[in-house]
Amino acid sequence: MGDLLLQRLAQARAAATQRQPTSRLLCACLREAILDGTLPAHTRLPPTRDLASELGVSRNTVLYAYDQLAAEGCLVSRTGSGSFVADLSADRFIATPPAVGAPVPPPEPVALPSGVSARGEALLGRVSATDVQWGAFLPGLPDVTEFPQQRFAQITAQCARRGPPALRSYATAGGHPVLQRSLAQYLRQVRSVQCEPEQILITEGVHQAVDLLSRMLADAGDIAWVEDPGYWGTRNILRMNGLQVDAIAVDADGMQVVEPAPGRVPKLAFVTPSHQYPLGPIMALSRRLALLEAARRHGFWVVEDDYDSEFRFAGQPIPSLQGLMPDAPVIYVGTFSKTLYPGLRTAYMVLPPALVDRIGAAQMELYRGGHLLTQAALAEFIDSGHYAAHIRRMRLIYGQRRARLVELVTQALGSEWLHPFDSNAGLHLVMAVPEPLRDTVVAQRAREAGVLVRPLSRYFESPAVQQGLLLGFAAVPIEGMDAPFGRLQRCMEPLRR
Repeated sequence: MGDLLLQRLAQARAAATQRQPTSRLLCACLREAILDGTLPAHTRLPPTRDLASELGVSRNTVLYAYDQLAAEGCLVSRTGSGSFVADLSADRFIATPPAVGAPVPPPEPVALPSGVSARGEALLGRVSATDVQWGAFLPGLPDVTEFPQQRFAQITAQCARRGPPALRSYATAGGHPVLQRSLAQYLRQVRSVQCEPEQILITEGVHQAVDLLSRMLADAGDIAWVEDPGYWGTRNILRMNGLQVDAIAVDADGMQVVEPAPGRVPKLAFVTPSHQYPLGPIMALSRRLALLEAARRHGFWVVEDDYDSEFRFAGQPIPSLQGLMPDAPVIYVGTFSKTLYPGLRTAYMVLPPALVDRIGAAQMELYRGGHLLTQAALAEFIDSGHYAAHIRRMRLIYGQRRARLVELVTQALGSEWLHPFDSNAGLHLVMAVPEPLRDTVVAQRAREAGVLVRPLSRYFESPAVQQGLLLGFAAVPIEGMDAPFGRLQRCMEPLRR
């Protein structure tokens, strides 16, 4: 046995791509010999001292190998009798590894369960998330390089030093109370949201908020209104939870509020009233009032996605829909993804008092939230004025970048290439694409040239799509815009001809 193991040890050392402890190599060699039948079941292994002497290694090396294999179930130790190879005949699911240095045979066909579910297939047929999340002109990205990371790290370290151990446990009560208090004060002052701290529920991004609301406030087969065009992520989450999506057209005044058809009364209506995504119009006051009146009359909830209202570059901020009237049937959703950075994965909902306990309990049961230390740091970041200062600074920077991109489009292509609904706000603009161009083709060619734009047509649910491109300007410095815009323009030239 010693000669066999010496040979296998030598082969293992030669095959190893990096230096490994002898104890691990010996363990691997013994395991291989057991699995390939060289050491049959019930074989008694040599005492550790004897094997160590044969191999010229320390006894501790052999002890480690025996203990590890016993823990894995490959060996059985009998007091006073030694170590024996376990009977693995019932464990046929354990794959037999090839001999060290031997060619790896092709895997044999294995009967696997059938593919993903029908709704999974439907989701995959509508996937729009890109596998690249940084670059010009990818929409939806703030300039994360401008975030005061050092200051935020200092605040986080301070919270960690003085905070209780519970900061590293699961979240309860909808999130950290200090962040709930900070957000309530901020939202009342800046967004005219009517809320108390206990109404705020912290979520891991807007997607989790939409998922939770669609699970708790609607059943499979129920109707949900979404804007058309609108955010594809919301539609996909709703469909995965079994809801039927009714796409409501958007014009220059926002979502066109309609009377529900018989049997098509929604349970939820998702809107972006302060800056419609992706086209950009502001929902007119008459439309807002009509939507709230329809929600009261038919008994459905309005979910207000206020994703980037902080970045408005002309005029005053648009007040929230939630704060338009007392006891509005509105659930307000906000996020730090645009104001700070997406990787923070922190968003929040303002729930009506009647829903607070139940939605909060469901969140704990389904998601087991955490990140309380980050939430404590965010609260301090807000209370100390750093958050407001960062937004003021970025509003100025983004406004300048937007103006430069508008200038590039109008100078190179003409003002008619800017979508008529566009408002002076947000982190992207929509460039209209005239016939005979197809935005999906342009976007693919641009990606191949290293420019990341999104085709507007992918945001439509109805067949009446518009052709256009979403160009994110927030993460592209002014001095870095000309080159990628030039590549985008060159991508379109052959198609225009």
